[in-house]
Amino acid sequence: MKEALYEKDLTAMKFTILESRRHDRMVREIAADLGIPHLLLRRYLMENLDMLLLENLPARYEQGKKFQEGLPEVERALSSHLYTRAVPLINERVMDAIVAATKERVAAGIPLSEAVSAGKAMVRQVILR
Repeated sequence: MKEALYEKDLTAMKFTILESRRHDRMVREIAADLGIPHLLLRRYLMENLDMLLLENLPARYEQGKKFQEGLPEVERALSSHLYTRAVPLINERVMDAIVAATKERVAAGIPLSEAVSAGKAMVRQVILR
């Protein structure tokens, strides 16, 4: 009797998807933005996303980048929509807390670039857990 596909380890197939040119470029861009090694991000994607979502990630990523342009400054700088909706790396609730903390830092007089760096460090911590 044949073994059901859902019982198999799909790691090799997921890796093959993420090796394609468009996927690799997207992974490297996200990894550079967040300051994490692209291999760790690739592993995170393989462990947390299903194959259907993985196959569609580059198109979702490009659409998410376009949508980001219309967001407020802090959300745009943190890529909040991109990393919660387009490429679901972290939970929206967690990202909302990170955005709120970043806005509090800006309101406290910390420069936007430093506040965003701290926010991206929080995103990085969530992914690297």
